[in-house]
Amino acid sequence: MLHKFGFSQYESKVYEALVSSLQPMDATMIVKVSGVPKAKIYEVISRLIEKGMVLESISEKKKLYFALALPLVIEKLTAEFQSDLEELEARATPKAFIDDQVWSLKANSSIEPQLRQVLQEATNSIRFSAWKDDIAKYIPLLEAKEREGVTVEVHVVGEVESNLTNLVYFVPSKEHVTLERFRLLIVDDREMIFAGVEQREWHAIKTKSQPLVRVFTEFFNHDVLLSVITSKYINVFMEDEDIMHRLMQLKY
Repeated sequence: MLHKFGFSQYESKVYEALVSSLQPMDATMIVKVSGVPKAKIYEVISRLIEKGMVLESISEKKKLYFALALPLVIEKLTAEFQSDLEELEARATPKAFIDDQVWSLKANSSIEPQLRQVLQEATNSIRFSAWKDDIAKYIPLLEAKEREGVTVEVHVVGEVESNLTNLVYFVPSKEHVTLERFRLLIVDDREMIFAGVEQREWHAIKTKSQPLVRVFTEFFNHDVLLSVITSKYINVFMEDEDIMHRLMQLKY
């Protein structure tokens, strides 16, 4: 009977012998009724006890055994079967693919559509840093996202006209000859694009790798803070040659 449910032939025979009896049985009686070899009987009974199919007791220094009632066995096997099905389903369900690769992009004609697509997918936050002529292309989209409730923070090298709430300018002086063009976009704290110019050609990386997203988020916050401090205390800095020299060495 039980061998259809994954029990061995001997286990099935021992259980059938016990469940058919109206009273507990000792090992000797089980051997006689079930036909299981005496050399195997204690091993088989032990497995059935471990599986919760047989109850054990001691009476007058003799071990007695009693079968779990058939309705309870049916309930037990049904519950275990359902649990096995749920585990199988959980294991078979495809796991969500986490794309933490760093992808390379080349050509401005490919990078700009990527920037726009990632901006359009933003649902919580946008951090965007770039030069003024690059930012200007995306101002309408950024303003629309802010109206949707997305938190938008923009850092601009130069000045642009916009109604954005969080807009910080960095206006380079003539001495900033080392500044290089760049674009940094971080969306929803989950994805970022960083682009720069190399040999007059735009190159970019795009990734959802969280360590890199966090690093570039700090890079963005650093730029914003530096721009705010520079704007507020520019007169003080102008009087300090060392600070001004260090500022002029910044590339981004």
